[in-house]
Amino acid sequence: MSGIIKANADTSGLTLSFEFFPPKTPEMESQLWEAVDDLAGWAPSFVSVTYGAGGSTKAPTLCAVSRIASQTTLTPAAHLTCVGAACEEVDAVVAEFAAAGVKHFVALRGDPAGGIGTAYVPHPNGYANGAELVAGLKRLGDYEISVSAYPEKHPESADVDADIDMLKRKVDNGATRALTQFFFDNDHYERYLERVRAAGIDIPIVPGILPVHNLAQVRKFAGMAGASVPDFVVARLGTIDDDSERRFVAAAALAAEQVQDLIRRGVTEFHFYTMNRSALVSEVLRRSGFRRTDVAA
Repeated sequence: MSGIIKANADTSGLTLSFEFFPPKTPEMESQLWEAVDDLAGWAPSFVSVTYGAGGSTKAPTLCAVSRIASQTTLTPAAHLTCVGAACEEVDAVVAEFAAAGVKHFVALRGDPAGGIGTAYVPHPNGYANGAELVAGLKRLGDYEISVSAYPEKHPESADVDADIDMLKRKVDNGATRALTQFFFDNDHYERYLERVRAAGIDIPIVPGILPVHNLAQVRKFAGMAGASVPDFVVARLGTIDDDSERRFVAAAALAAEQVQDLIRRGVTEFHFYTMNRSALVSEVLRRSGFRRTDVAA
């Protein structure tokens, strides 16, 4: 991504979605629901809640999506992984989420049971990968299914072509949308999208946007996820990472420039990794030209 975008792009007809994670403490739970309540004002098409490998966060994830479904006007999507679980166990989880009102799943293989960097070993009686999980979901019901995509390659893949082949298998099995890993250089996304389309994949490839709350933490995330943190991000944020007010302003400007540039490249859907915080995401959207639906014009 080059240059600073000064004028707001036209955001009419664009759609948003937000990702949250299940809270671990009462304080984090309060933060989550404050963020959900605030970000609802941007009228997202759906909001997703993450799910730990092997169902390690099943109960809090189920609690969160159930509350979203029953107490808000938002449409919940539940993340689902197949690491460390037999097919029957995963299918039972799907039934629980469906009973809570979930009709949309974000189907992910999940990180290896031994942690990122260790070898992935499928459960002997489980779904072997994300493509098989998608097929299992379609067998269980007519669910909307989102999957993952990696503009800079999944860290375990041999190359981008292998990634795209897996994405095609997911689409052939019923996936209807792909949400990308976060990235900061829009050229990575555009090149990836060109290769995806050339492979005959026509589902929406929705860019995942991560506003930077903490540069050191994001660089750690990027190292594990196979994403890059370009020099221009470090130059903008690296010297002010300990200054919360200046970092907030600079991070909001940086992410808004990325969003506006993507709009100019023809992107119409955006997925935000919120980190269960709403203020920075809302500021990015405001700077990008989006308008809240709960505030009079």
